[in-house]
Amino acid sequence: MTVLTVVLAALVDRLRGEDDERGDVPGWVMITVMTAALVLAILIPFREAIVAAVQNALTSVTSGGG
Repeated sequence: MTVLTVVLAALVDRLRGEDDERGDVPGWVMITVMTAALVLAILIPFREAIVAAVQNALTSVTSGGG
């Protein structure tokens, strides 16, 4: 079989829905939502410290490091 034949066969199987490895969409949605919640849980209490750290870093870069 040529590579083109293998790719076309895989595409046909995917379009027919015969692919057992399609993934778990609700699982990925849950992971995305939980990641966003974790970012917010870290960002909210430490927002001022993060902003200050970024400002200090930018100031040190723009002022020549020192």
